[in-house]
Amino acid sequence: MRTTVEMKPEHRSALLALAARRGSKGFSGVLTEAVEEYLSGRRERKQRCKELLSLAGSLRPEEADSLRRATRALRKSWR
Repeated sequence: MRTTVEMKPEHRSALLALAARRGSKGFSGVLTEAVEEYLSGRRERKQRCKELLSLAGSLRPEEADSLRRATRALRKSWR
């Protein structure tokens, strides 16, 4: 299917260069790959988020306090 996509000239140039290195005249294949990667990553991020949220409340209060103290101590040493 054909469609119009607005993009910065430097993005178009980079896509054309990448496509040329792959032996293609246009960058449709590169865009298809990028969209598939983005959508796949989005699904994976949603699944990871769901898994992480399911862990809420899994630490005992003393474990949570200990982790909180350790995290604060580490953050103080960050530059």
